[in-house]
Amino acid sequence: MSHDFAIVAFSHLRWDFVYQRPQHLLSRLAAGRRVFFIEEPVYDVGARAYWEWSQPEPNVMVCRPHTPIATPGFCAEQLPVIHDLLSEVIQEEGLKDPIIWYYTPMALPLAQTLRPRAVVYDCMDELSMFLNAPPELLERESDLLARADLVFTGGPSLYRAKKGRHPNLHCFPSSVDASHFRQACRSDENRSSTILPEPGDQAVLPHPRLGFYGVIDERLDLPLLDALAQAHPEWQVVMVGPVVKIDPGKLPRQPNLHYLGQRSYGQLPAYLAGWDVCLLPFARNEATRFISPTKTLEYMAAELPVVSTPITDVADPYGDIVYLGDTPEAFITACERALGASNLERSVRTAKMRHVLANTSWDATTSAMENLIFQVLEERQTHSSRSLKAAKETQGESRAGAGREPLYLEK
Repeated sequence: MSHDFAIVAFSHLRWDFVYQRPQHLLSRLAAGRRVFFIEEPVYDVGARAYWEWSQPEPNVMVCRPHTPIATPGFCAEQLPVIHDLLSEVIQEEGLKDPIIWYYTPMALPLAQTLRPRAVVYDCMDELSMFLNAPPELLERESDLLARADLVFTGGPSLYRAKKGRHPNLHCFPSSVDASHFRQACRSDENRSSTILPEPGDQAVLPHPRLGFYGVIDERLDLPLLDALAQAHPEWQVVMVGPVVKIDPGKLPRQPNLHYLGQRSYGQLPAYLAGWDVCLLPFARNEATRFISPTKTLEYMAAELPVVSTPITDVADPYGDIVYLGDTPEAFITACERALGASNLERSVRTAKMRHVLANTSWDATTSAMENLIFQVLEERQTHSSRSLKAAKETQGESRAGAGREPLYLEK
């Protein structure tokens, strides 16, 4: 059967935001087909609704709707406008029977615009537990689970939470582009011949440096960060990433706590290369109950010590690799252990990191997902062929019997 189909993905995340799971998967799926990445709308005062188009990678078209409606997201007020815009895309791009790929259930009502050959829900987070989550999100997710042909989860804890809610559910934890982050590795056998230049805003900071990159929001334990910086004024705590959904004015401020802002995916290894310890300082709350941080394996690719709070999808699979601390005091102690680890301890943990990385990659994850999609399409085609055959046989029998007398009638 033909595997020549387009993918239309609906996302709550913007493509040019932090580069993570959606970008890794969809850019790879785009190697053999077109991908249309539909973002949430942008409020454009007084403007007639229109698309803003961009093509960040081959075969990937990012479609950002601009509308005169102030209410954010794929809400009820936005849906009719986006519906009309989607109709334009379908006609202009000749989209016939695409795969619909959801990252947010909020876009589910837009499915009526398309005639999908299959529906995929890649559940990377429990969005209903995030700050400012739409109240109707859970209801729409239930509807999406009822309509989806395939459901993927971004980690084992989410898999356990969704288990039993869909018959074709698969766990695909976030993976890693190891070669990209191996550029930050200090071991001679893995370091590339070109030494990464030190970013200027980090080069001025003395060692030791303890670093984090990612979104700075309600999922981070801000009191822990404050305690960490205060406990060791000689440590430099480097925070790379955008601040969203929380008031920047409420971030802890210490002379050795540095907020450097968002950096591109390509810049991250250069920052990582200058750290002595990598941090996963997540709060333990509803928003982090099911998270599976992409950066965990990225840190491992750099073969640097990692210190984390005991969130499930880090502590359970990697508790013998990552240093764990469940309180500010324990977290600080774990950082002290990581910095003071012997060469033997570092070697043991590094060997375990390499073993983990040898068994996963975004390429392998994408290929496995693609094969599952092919299975769904083949099963649908087989079912459709059987139904058509049965209908023809039934129709043929009806026609054949129309001119005959029933055998049970007496002559």
